Amino acid sequence: MAEDYAGIKPARGWGRRNYRFIRYRLVPQIFRRLVGDPQHPHLAPPPEGKARVTWIGHASFFVQFEEHSVLFDPNWAKWMGIVKRMQHPGILLDHMPEVDLVLVSHAHFDHLHKKSLKGIDARDGIIVPRGSGGLVKRLGFDSVVEMKIWEEGKFSGLRVLHTPSHHWGARFGHDTHRDYGGFIVASEKRSVFHCGDSAYFGGFKKIGAREDIDIALMPIGAYEPPSGRDVHMNPEEALTAFEELGAGLMVPMHYGTFMLSNEPPDEPLERLMAEADRRGLSKQVVIPEPGVGLEL
Repeated sequence: MAEDYAGIKPARGWGRRNYRFIRYRLVPQIFRRLVGDPQHPHLAPPPEGKARVTWIGHASFFVQFEEHSVLFDPNWAKWMGIVKRMQHPGILLDHMPEVDLVLVSHAHFDHLHKKSLKGIDARDGIIVPRGSGGLVKRLGFDSVVEMKIWEEGKFSGLRVLHTPSHHWGARFGHDTHRDYGGFIVASEKRSVFHCGDSAYFGGFKKIGAREDIDIALMPIGAYEPPSGRDVHMNPEEALTAFEELGAGLMVPMHYGTFMLSNEPPDEPLERLMAEADRRGLSKQVVIPEPGVGLEL
């Protein structure tokens, strides 16, 4: 894990970057109205051999296989501290059906949101990285499973593999004992990779060499954080990671929901589409609309 740990020390110039973030990003977003219209989830099973991927916002996805369903990094918060949500959730929490399994990539507040987790019904419980089980054990789940990196198991007829990332897992200050990463969830016919949070690193080649991935949910935003740390990918790096994974399709995430960085909110998607076109990958990149199921 040490080679993939981003650390918590800010880079030089963090004061200037924080000033820009507060003045030009944080303060204006407080006064913006939320955009978008929540949708009702499509509850029928997806077509044979397909998975239905529904973006709720940020890194939250409702994924349906033919016989099972999972929820990644659920977050219905309107506020993350003083950061306001920019778009309504694609599906309201009250409209979410029971799922088989919840998976949380790491303990950061925008990914492990306790209030959201309390409102979810999951037949077979929740999976979190090693060290984060205590954060969710009192949230109403019948089963809490901690997984180490590269550990895998069978849950609800689905194969789950916990994959590495280049990030960090502390929830408060220096509680660096918590792991972090992504997940591959696979039925007999379809596999979905949720990257979690990550900077670009060599681990994507390792994951791609080991696994056959049909759909990759890849973060493309928050690449100019006020701290200046190397903790998130920009759109071009996300496309490189996607190519190294060898996945069939890419669905972007981690943009347009919470203002967490200095880049303009529309820039990540614009850069992604331009670079995908330049690389001849446009047909493999599927842009999600919140709440609308993509049958992939």
